[in-house]
Amino acid sequence: MKPKEHFHGSDLEEIEQVYHIKKEDIISFSANVNPLGVSFRLRETLTNHIDAITSYPDREYTSLRKCIAEYADTDYRNVVVGNGSTELISLFIQIAHPKKALIVGPTYSEYEREVAMGGGRSHYFSLTEASEFMLDTASLTEELSRDVDLLILCNPNNPTSSVIRRGQMREILDYCKRRSITVLVDETYVEFSDEPEEVTAIPLTNYYNNIIILRGISKFFAAPGLRLGYAVCGSHDLLREINRRKNPWTINSLAAIAGEIMFTDEEYIATTRKLIAAERERVCERLAESPYLKAYRSNANFVLVKILKEGITSEKMFDEAIKRCLMIRDCSTFPFLNNQYFRFCFMLPEQNDRLLDVIFDVIK
Repeated sequence: MKPKEHFHGSDLEEIEQVYHIKKEDIISFSANVNPLGVSFRLRETLTNHIDAITSYPDREYTSLRKCIAEYADTDYRNVVVGNGSTELISLFIQIAHPKKALIVGPTYSEYEREVAMGGGRSHYFSLTEASEFMLDTASLTEELSRDVDLLILCNPNNPTSSVIRRGQMREILDYCKRRSITVLVDETYVEFSDEPEEVTAIPLTNYYNNIIILRGISKFFAAPGLRLGYAVCGSHDLLREINRRKNPWTINSLAAIAGEIMFTDEEYIATTRKLIAAERERVCERLAESPYLKAYRSNANFVLVKILKEGITSEKMFDEAIKRCLMIRDCSTFPFLNNQYFRFCFMLPEQNDRLLDVIFDVIK
């Protein structure tokens, strides 16, 4: 069995066809979704709100935005909601209409696609292996001086799991402010980090109007099918323009109610953070035992691993794992990475142990 292409974490139907494995039997270490499943409280109570679909949602989603603001510690007037963070990325790119965007990579490919669809050009600033894929601010600002009008950051970054802390983000914003550069920060994975309050840039929206921060519920709250995303921004002019352009009622009534329930489920939030923190430490310690693997410091719910043994590729690692119904991410298609790199997220302990057994079998 040979992989015929590189698969995204949501491509289970394609995996089913290529490998003749039932998608229900696959444990996806590629999707980076919370292994606990949906919010405990949501599972118990959402059906009580089924009658909500008989009426239109509030056009302003005021109650949902206030709930998000409480969760994210910001003013609800700085919050806009959308049909997943992808809708908000698209709307923002349409409005900003960048001629030249600088994307810090390797990272998620959707940013480049949206910029291109808007008629702009994307250039990459490379995070380097020598720096453990951590961002060098001085080197970045040198690149920003070259007619860039939009900077795109994923924080923590996918797939490197590296992080930019708030002090460093402030330096970047100061420089970008002087150069009239807007900064888009995707914080999809920030809630998984050890100290999210030290990483999130949301408090900076009180002082800077050249930053927009995107988040969603797909990963941390394990609800990609609900298609609920939100953005936080200090520029009310930009928020008004996003609201003006987006279609009304893009979030259905049940999704809006589900969001309010999830963001207040403190037991679920605490349990998730405890589980991910424990498994991140345990799994990375196991990986460090092998001289044939290099696991980079993880600041999210996934880890980037480099294969150091000659003759073993990420394609082979993917192939051997999927034979056992375990799906990892072959990272050879990411900019600046090659077929030595793969990524996987932290699942439940027994599932993680199954994957570790496969990894060690391949590189032994």
